Order: sequence, then structure tokens, then C-alpha cells
Amino acid sequence: MSEQNKFSKDFLWGAATSSHQVEGGTHNNWSEWEQSPERIADLKKRGLHPSAFISGRACDHYHRFREDFDIAQSLGHNAHRFSIEWSRIEPQEGKFDEKEIEHYREVIKALKERGMEPFVTLWHWTLPLWMRDAGGWENTASGFYFARYCEKMANEFKNEVKFWLIINEPQYWVWHAYVAGVFPPQKKNIISTARVYRNLIHGHKEAYIRLKAIDPHAQIGIVESTGWLAPFIFQPFQSLRNFLFPMCVRGYFDFFGLNYYRKNTLMGRKEKNISEIGWEIYPEGLYRLLTAAHRKFKKPIFVTENGIADAKDEKRAAFIRDHVMGMKKAMDEGADVRGYFYWSLLDNFEWDSGFGPRFGLVEVDYTTLERKIRPSARAYQELMQTRSA
Repeated sequence: MSEQNKFSKDFLWGAATSSHQVEGGTHNNWSEWEQSPERIADLKKRGLHPSAFISGRACDHYHRFREDFDIAQSLGHNAHRFSIEWSRIEPQEGKFDEKEIEHYREVIKALKERGMEPFVTLWHWTLPLWMRDAGGWENTASGFYFARYCEKMANEFKNEVKFWLIINEPQYWVWHAYVAGVFPPQKKNIISTARVYRNLIHGHKEAYIRLKAIDPHAQIGIVESTGWLAPFIFQPFQSLRNFLFPMCVRGYFDFFGLNYYRKNTLMGRKEKNISEIGWEIYPEGLYRLLTAAHRKFKKPIFVTENGIADAKDEKRAAFIRDHVMGMKKAMDEGADVRGYFYWSLLDNFEWDSGFGPRFGLVEVDYTTLERKIRPSARAYQELMQTRSA
């Protein structure tokens, strides 16, 4: 193994999850939307079975997190990204649930006992019902509500958590919830879009200020979904597609979390190398976007999500290897990349796509909840081991 291909020993390797997608038993705006008559009628109209699109117990990670972290440890992971479920922590406006706070304290403790660095996402798309009823992110007070919750989490876990991610993929979420109208609240309104975007920016900045005041040494990041736009005619739009929100909160994050899955071919025929859900596999895109993020922000970068839907586990090992090689190429050219998180540790509830796509390093039988490590997870483990300096 050449020295050029090796990573430092302090490079972070792991996988990612989010609360609503794996925990089960959540009660928030998404869980209610999943079971709404309108949603069920729409699924039936499309010939789909509604039960496959209701999160329910998901992977029951809420009760099985220690078992799942044992698996991650056995696979050589030294970091793990997860999200705290706001609706559990603050089920009523201004009233915090101490039992749920202790639950996440145990989650963090379990990770650290297994030698894994916790990366904690504070908001991954789901809202407490009181927040939804108050207008969600359209409410001018939403940034205040969110920052208050973030401040509470920082006060509780300041001695246990070093890495915080404030908001997951804000631009992606706004587009799907308020432009395309796919995610709840399924609006297609430009005024609402602008209002929500403004409030997300305010919420992120205020949360950053409060977290830093509590722990000046905390590392606080922004996470955005990125995709490589093709063909060449769309290159002038790359920054708007990938970096608009981070540019709007410049100065209010210590590191950039980059999520990358695919090439977005907007015109012409796609390549044949696609995932089982039709996403075009393009490792070169990760290299290009990492170098672009480095030039634009001059901040440390973590690849906070990168994964493939592959139930048969035929392409995942090569997918990880090729994207890690693209990441290393960007690092060799100066990008300060400090960690890689595969999406996801477990097969899970993939939002409006339900339980169909299989992204996990670990296969989950949704009937028995049995976990089964896929061969690609071992290939990822070997890659980590052989590429460590």
C-alpha cells in the first residue's frame, strides 16, 4: 500500500442514522402525515401498500441501540452520526422530557464506551406536533424555538459531545417540502419557501451562537445535500444547487458536512451504472464537490452521508471503495477532509420512499428485526484497516 493512499490514524470512519428513520415509536409531524387519510389515499391510488410507508417501529433502534453499536464496533467504526428526536425531547412547547434526555445520554455513553466519536445532528426533518401546529418553520418564532431546544441539548451534553450538526440538508428539505410539495406539509408556495428559508437561516445562526457560548471548544457544523449536475451546460448552477444555504450562514459553522449520493443528469441519457432506485453512480462527483467546498469555505470537511440502495449487495463494496478513492484524491489536492460516514448503518425507513430502498451496511428483517451484516460492511472494514497509516 503506497503512502499516498493511506489515511492518518485519527481519520474518522463510521456510518450514519437519523432518529425517525431507525428508532421507531416516534410521534411527530411525519408520523402523523404517514397515516393521514390523504397520504394513504394517494398511496393506494398509485397501487402501493400504505403499511410499507408508515415508519411504525422502524428498526426499533430506540431499544436496540447497544446491539447496533456492538455491530458498528465489530466493523471497526470509530465514529457514528445520529440525530436527537426533537419531538421526544420537547413534546410540549417549553417542557423538556428528562426521561428522553437520559435516553440520549445513554446513547452517547454507549458510543463512547465502544470507542466511537458521537456526531450529533440536532434537526433531521421531523417536528414536534406543537411546532407543526404553530406553523412549523413558517412561524417567525421558529428560529427562537429551535435555538432554545439546541441550547438545552448543549447544556445537557456539553461534557459528552464535541461534534454538533445543527440542521441536516436544509436546502434539500425546503425544496421537497415547499417547492416540490413531496414532504409534509406538502406546500408549493414561493412566499412560504422564502419565509421558511429565512427562518432556517436565523435558527441555524442563533443555535450556533448559543452552542458556542456554552462550549467555545465545540465543533459545530452545517450539513448539506450535494449532487453533481450534468451536463456541462448546468455548471454555473453548481454553487446554487449545492452551497447556497452554507453561503447564507458563512461564519456560523466550524466544519462543513457534505452529503453526496449521485450525479443529477438533467438532460440526455443516464449512464448504465445506477443504483436499484435509479440514482446514477458517479464517484468523480464526490471528488469535485469536495474540492469545490474546500475552495469556497476553507473549513474542515466531513463526508456525513454517502451511500447506495442495493438490496442484493452487489454494488455497495465497489461504491464505497470508489468514493473513498475520490475523497482521497481531493485530500491529496488540499481538501481538509477528516471523516467519512456511510449511509446508513442499518436498512431503514427512507422517508417518502418508505421501507423499499435498502441502504444499510446491516440488513434488517422488518418482520423479526433480525440484523445481518452484509459482505460490503466487511469490505468497508477491510478498506479502513488497510488504508490507515
